[in-house]
Amino acid sequence: MTALPDMTEPQIRRYARHIVLAEIGGVGQARLIAARVLVVGAGGLGAPLLQYLAAAGVGTLGVIDDDTVDLSNLQRQVIHRTADIGTAKVDSARRALLDINPEVRVQAHHERLTEANAARLVAGYDIVADGSDNFATRYLLNDVCFSLKKTLVSAAILRFDGQLSTYKAWQGAGHPCLRCIFPASPSEDAVPSCAQAGVLGALAGTLGALQATEVVKEILGIGRSLSGRLVMYDALAGSFDEMEVQKRADCPTCGTP
Repeated sequence: MTALPDMTEPQIRRYARHIVLAEIGGVGQARLIAARVLVVGAGGLGAPLLQYLAAAGVGTLGVIDDDTVDLSNLQRQVIHRTADIGTAKVDSARRALLDINPEVRVQAHHERLTEANAARLVAGYDIVADGSDNFATRYLLNDVCFSLKKTLVSAAILRFDGQLSTYKAWQGAGHPCLRCIFPASPSEDAVPSCAQAGVLGALAGTLGALQATEVVKEILGIGRSLSGRLVMYDALAGSFDEMEVQKRADCPTCGTP
């Protein structure tokens, strides 16, 4: 087991509200400082997710995104400023995160996640948080994280609705993967994009903050994991629903050979 870092006096002051929580304490905060989390996407979900992870003191944050900041992003992607329009999102995100917490190490990957680079990028991190906006990336991350035995915390939003779950199917019984819920990706015409259907800006903040909470829980091993459960949020109704998900024996990714 990797030795946990000793905290400095400024760190103790910065993370004091964590340290006084019995479930975290000094040891838990040291685990956060030692943790390495990869966030896929510096957009609507990635923006609040990255901000809260940086504020929490997660020591190394990787961010993957090949896009640049556009004016239409600013309605929900709160990590970026008007002055950042035209800038690579990973560079804008790095600037914002270091403003929040200069002790965090930000590794910017200005590239698109593909089958060719996914394993290389994911391998260097402890936990992956999926804030992508397309099914191809979600399925790719699901399969790579299963193969490399990495915990995946995934969220999705559209219009006024969001969903969230954690996948660690490599742990065996009781731990399904994304393909256990959705065996095959729907066609591109079946589900509209946010650009086509719209999305409530604050919804991204709600789901991104929930995602950050689940990442912290997984790092610390506290609370009840969302593995095996899919949480759905309806912003218009102001309601949360939960669905249990079973591991499928015929799952193309994690099923029994």
